[in-house]
Amino acid sequence: MISAYQELSWRGLISQVTHDDLNDTLDKGPITLYAGFDPTADSLHIGSLIPIMGLLHFQRAGHTPIILVGGATGLIGDPSFKAQERQLLTPEQVQINAAGIRKQLESFISFEGENAAIMVNNMDWMGEWSFIDFLRDIGKHFNVNTMMARDSVKQRLNDREHGMSYTEFSYSLLQAYDFLHLYDGHKCTLQIGGSDQWGNIVAGMDLTRRMREDVKSYGLTLPLVTKSDGSKFGKTESGNIWLDPERTSPYKFYQFWLNQADSDVITYLKYFTVLPENVIAELESKTEEAPHERAAQKALAEDMTLRVHGQDALDNAMKASKAMFGGELTGLDEATLQDVFSEVPSSDLDRSILSADKTLLDILTENEVFASKGEARRMIKNGGLYLNNTRVDDDGPFSSESLLTESMAVIRKGKKNYFLIRIQ
Repeated sequence: MISAYQELSWRGLISQVTHDDLNDTLDKGPITLYAGFDPTADSLHIGSLIPIMGLLHFQRAGHTPIILVGGATGLIGDPSFKAQERQLLTPEQVQINAAGIRKQLESFISFEGENAAIMVNNMDWMGEWSFIDFLRDIGKHFNVNTMMARDSVKQRLNDREHGMSYTEFSYSLLQAYDFLHLYDGHKCTLQIGGSDQWGNIVAGMDLTRRMREDVKSYGLTLPLVTKSDGSKFGKTESGNIWLDPERTSPYKFYQFWLNQADSDVITYLKYFTVLPENVIAELESKTEEAPHERAAQKALAEDMTLRVHGQDALDNAMKASKAMFGGELTGLDEATLQDVFSEVPSSDLDRSILSADKTLLDILTENEVFASKGEARRMIKNGGLYLNNTRVDDDGPFSSESLLTESMAVIRKGKKNYFLIRIQ
């Protein structure tokens, strides 16, 4: 097995390292490392996947990962490269969010075995400090000039409209102390994070060096994900892509990865999967030779959905993905159907319509799917009308048996002109 450093390197997952000898250090034996996650919501979104994948690769190479949930720092919010101050969270909400994050991390990181991951909450140690003690014992090791020279701080200080509060300015001190505390408690010598965390990581290393003279610690940053067209990764018109299925359904999650551009998909296979180099190279060749087959996108969507949501959800998402092209609809639940057909024309009808002695063509003409019954009959004669993706041979009553689920029926004209009927 190649080293964690080599694995991250060929995948393009190394942005910066603080010391050139990190690779040699990793080759000498297992270390303990950490990455921090602010519990700003009860779910992580895919923007958090890069540091998660970094921890995963280190763990697979035999190192011990620590997942730090910022119960204390999350109450302040990291100001790094943010346009304005974050909304402050209550301690109770932070605890709820931390529990949700732990559950999602289990899809990537193992909390069992010889080098089982450790999850910690920095509120457990930061909550014990008094303000005066922290300033006296920790704050004296920080140079304000150095802090103000960091790009993440200068950007905010130059923003006359928002500026930076003292609360946010102090964030770097708290995160730096996390590194020192984890060294003392777990012999943790490496912090990883996004490239926007460089200043915070270096601050932690500096504090550890000043207060533990014989310790050599390291920092490694991972790239911030960008898209080739310049748009923001992980965002859609409806918002973030979350790891929680209650926030982003498995179908929408699958579709997000399936719809990635050819120019991005190979990079994302390297970033977000553990597929080996030769498999990704083969998928890259297929993308160049037969881009219409979207082999790389399918591999990415299947790998990510399986890891995050499991086999059943993947099977359902793949089945739903085929529905728009005349695939089988039976067995799909209403929430998935609503996702699949969210952008097609629809009508909401009262349940009494099911016993109103109306035919299917009555319903379709009344809801302007067809201009007239004559047009509808011609469509039936030509074999182009489908109810729930089953061809309609003649007009018949519209009843509960016409529904695909308890409250939905799917109409298709031709190959892909859909109309959704919802019963209220």
